[in-house]
Amino acid sequence: MIPTRLSILDRSSNRAGKSDAQALRDTVRFAQQAEALGYHRFWVSEHHSVPGVAGSAPTVLAAAIAAATSTIRVGTGGVMLPNHQPLVVAEQFGVLESLYPGRIDMGLGRSVGFTDGVRRALGRDKDAADDFAVQLKQLLGYFTTGHDGVHAIPAEGLRVPAFVLATGSGADIAADFGLPVVVGGPKIEPTVARYRERARDPYVIVAVNVAVADTTEQARRLLLPEAWSMVYSRSHGVFPPLLPAEEVLALDMTQSERDRLDRGLRGQIHGTVGDVLAELDELTERTRPDELLITMSTFDRDQMLDSYSQLIKAVTGAGRTAGSAPAR
Repeated sequence: MIPTRLSILDRSSNRAGKSDAQALRDTVRFAQQAEALGYHRFWVSEHHSVPGVAGSAPTVLAAAIAAATSTIRVGTGGVMLPNHQPLVVAEQFGVLESLYPGRIDMGLGRSVGFTDGVRRALGRDKDAADDFAVQLKQLLGYFTTGHDGVHAIPAEGLRVPAFVLATGSGADIAADFGLPVVVGGPKIEPTVARYRERARDPYVIVAVNVAVADTTEQARRLLLPEAWSMVYSRSHGVFPPLLPAEEVLALDMTQSERDRLDRGLRGQIHGTVGDVLAELDELTERTRPDELLITMSTFDRDQMLDSYSQLIKAVTGAGRTAGSAPAR
């Protein structure tokens, strides 16, 4: 059975002709809309020096979202721990939890800056990700008794749920620490299986792109803007603002770019309500997730909201909400 707990990850992607400031304001507004629809969590991401993506300071953005909402859980998907000092991360989440008690999630990843220049600016190197488990232990310690005689105020004594993104060895680390894991990408099944074998109390969130529309072609067009920006970024090293679907279709792509675009779209769930429910049923049977984290973004925000609205109504059914599952 498809889990009725549905959540959202938003990267604050920019739209062509719009400013980064507008992208951030749109994210806050989207969180309010997601809350009204009954989504369980709303997470924001951390990207540094990526043109076209305004989400660079997730704890700051999470504070704005929590202030603008009242019931939806708010968090990060995630704070890239190797980029930061665990003490500072603990203090930031301690402040968030103190201001918005019982609503804050601490999603954590082990990625470092994308380029050498970004890593130098952050004061990190490629090997920083190797210390993720050590940093995670320190971070969690600051919420209990501190670390090396240092106390994180106001975090100490607070309970902020931690989640680990399953990049690299993230799933194994999550299992060893007894933490929930967030899994996405092409290797979901083996990653989930390995995590469940090691975890004492497994909790699996599967991240997936889902687009719902009246026809399969309309749903595919919803996916095109972000899929094309991803293809372009791999060719040019720049993630451009999202274009309207009709402009993407009119682009003079190379054959290699068309092939990459087709491959990127294959792994994403899209179609009519019936088509999407059938694919989610299949995904659920293969991975048995406790929760789904929806990551779809597109140029037209009204069409995007309609897709999210149709999805949660179809999955949860009349009279039920995604937040009705036991709290975690």
